[in-house]
Amino acid sequence: MPREGKEAKRRRAEEINRRLTREYPEACCALVHENPYQLLVATILSAQCTDKRVNMVTPAFFAAYPDATALAEASLEDIGEAIRSTGFFNAKSKSLKGMAEAVVERHSGEIPGKMEQLTKLPGVGRKTANVILGNAFDVPGIVVDTHMLRLSNLLDLSEGRDAVKVEYALMGLLPAEEWAMFSHRIIEHGRQVCIARRPRCEECVLNDLCPSAKEPTSGQ
Repeated sequence: MPREGKEAKRRRAEEINRRLTREYPEACCALVHENPYQLLVATILSAQCTDKRVNMVTPAFFAAYPDATALAEASLEDIGEAIRSTGFFNAKSKSLKGMAEAVVERHSGEIPGKMEQLTKLPGVGRKTANVILGNAFDVPGIVVDTHMLRLSNLLDLSEGRDAVKVEYALMGLLPAEEWAMFSHRIIEHGRQVCIARRPRCEECVLNDLCPSAKEPTSGQ
């Protein structure tokens, strides 16, 4: 097949986004939060853990540590015990405490709203920073998690496993005001239809736009 030009790929990406918008009109951040601090904590906890489990843990956690100052003053042992069920609790405890201490020292206890400030916090990379920016500060950003990385490759909107390169490739295909919501829609689609081990291509609204879609079985 001839190589797809950039303009053709942009048009296809916009159509993909339109279809996903219709398919998931209520797509949103699945992590329950009330402010940037809560969202940052929940996002750090969500690594290698389901959002459902995180949402079960965070109410008690936020009651015990309602802000960055309280979290910075907590012991690693107490933090670890509070988040044990989210997995990898030793590493997450260090990230949470380090993040909170840095927020208190550098930002007077308030979560910053800029990429370069967020990514200098312990435990915060571009993916986490984009979650915070897009959902807490309305700053456009594309979240490249495992779903986005996998689906954007399958849809041939990007290539490779470098999350930063994928992020910038997708930014060039869609208007900035769609970046955050496109991330939610892709993630939802990855959970419900384009499932890693058993993609339901025959039910997928993107079937005809996806170079990786499986051909329907003969006779169906």
